[in-house]
Amino acid sequence: MPYWRLSGFYLFYFASLGALLPYWGLYLQSLDYDATEIGTLMAIIMATKIISPNVWGWVADHTGKRMAIVRFGCLAGMLAFVGVFFSESFFWLALVMVLFSFFWNATLPQFEATTFYHLGDQIHRYSSIRLWGSVGFIATVWGLGGFLDGQGISWLPHILLLLFIGIWLSSLVVPEEAAGHLSLDHEPLRKVLTRPAVIGLFVACFLMQASHGPYYTFYSIYMTEYDYSLSFIGGMWALGVIVEVLMFLFMHRLVPKYGLRNLLLASLLLASVRWLITAFYPETLVLVIFAQCLHAATFGVYHAASIQLIHHYFSGRHQGKGQALYSSLSFGAGGAIGSFYSGYLYEGFGAWSMFVAAAVLSTLGFIIAWYFVPQSE
Repeated sequence: MPYWRLSGFYLFYFASLGALLPYWGLYLQSLDYDATEIGTLMAIIMATKIISPNVWGWVADHTGKRMAIVRFGCLAGMLAFVGVFFSESFFWLALVMVLFSFFWNATLPQFEATTFYHLGDQIHRYSSIRLWGSVGFIATVWGLGGFLDGQGISWLPHILLLLFIGIWLSSLVVPEEAAGHLSLDHEPLRKVLTRPAVIGLFVACFLMQASHGPYYTFYSIYMTEYDYSLSFIGGMWALGVIVEVLMFLFMHRLVPKYGLRNLLLASLLLASVRWLITAFYPETLVLVIFAQCLHAATFGVYHAASIQLIHHYFSGRHQGKGQALYSSLSFGAGGAIGSFYSGYLYEGFGAWSMFVAAAVLSTLGFIIAWYFVPQSE
């Protein structure tokens, strides 16, 4: 198993997220966009995940050329992003975001499937590879906070372009045969998709990511309103991912002890707690730090449990489709809805309201998962 080559891709991919998610909203704010426009532009990045991973997942499952698709998506996404340097108008940036994210969002689900083929019957080792993505996120988000405080947010597009180049270069060192042999022993896809457990899991994942919309889109802007510096805000983003890494390191022990279903339920319930704290206690430093530590559950535990459940339900040639659907319905549809509603709530009722709405959504996700994801999982 090419551990370091697989880990290197995660390192650069999530390093780019460490620059994009916390700071892109601030960059757009520096261009004088209001909350609804920022929410809409961020929603575009998420919305392309509804279509893009499924298109490329279908191609990958029928050709077996996963790494070729990953490399092409990385290169095309990088070239499309260059468009941000030509104009700052809303419609031009919207077009650039559509093209960039259509290709960029195609890469991770297929790389996830490649990683699982390598792991074989050792899927519990997934967290030890994926944690390098968290390391990349931490290094970028923490380092950029201080850098952008001093140099200015206008440097952000240049930094992102360098990171996208790094993603593409890292994809070149993973050989095509890493995609593994596709087993022909599988259920018809329609039968898998109509299972109540699968439907319940996808709905719960959609609601969980919709609840994260205010955080991914407006958390940095929200915290600057309470006079926190970019260095501190970057530190809070980094803290969330540090505890996420620690959780990844222990997931291989937690899964056999508690089961994937119980871990998923705990993550959804703790998400509600996190959003309520963020809504009502942004000026209480101890609670701000505690809420960020809950990222260990709301992303670390949630993602590790969800992706292993997807791997369990989607076997054989459906692996790529399963990962693509998970990405599309949760990070795509859920993330897009989350970014979209948060902009309007922020503008209409104040920032606290969007985090209260987030708590309601994650609570609904907990109820859905409780009733539909079986105890055996």
